[in-house]
Amino acid sequence: MISTRGRYAIRVMLDLAKQEQDCYIPLKDIAARQDISKKYLEIIVKELVEAGFVRGVSGKGGGYQLCRMPEEYTVGEILERMEGTLSSVVCLAKGELDCPRKEVCETLPMWREFDQVVYDFFYGRKLSDLLEA
Repeated sequence: MISTRGRYAIRVMLDLAKQEQDCYIPLKDIAARQDISKKYLEIIVKELVEAGFVRGVSGKGGGYQLCRMPEEYTVGEILERMEGTLSSVVCLAKGELDCPRKEVCETLPMWREFDQVVYDFFYGRKLSDLLEA
């Protein structure tokens, strides 16, 4: 399940993509437009800054802006940064130890196929695609 962190991060990124790319957008404006608590957005935006997705400037005229053009972000990379793995089962998550049953697990091919569908879906969508929707 995608949490509010992941969903709100996409909304923030989309909001920034709709603004003039050379302007810094105050977080309070994003919070008001998206009807999300500014305090909660501070946590989300901090993670987006650490990921190198957005940059922020403090003080008068400060705020946030995208680091890249909207067509250079995939929904998948934003979600994985905010959610961690998008894997459906723990044995397929990146960095997990090999499952001792992987050679005999009759359901593993199904989970691999499902994870590939999810990956293709989210990584096949750019932030710019959402602007056009």
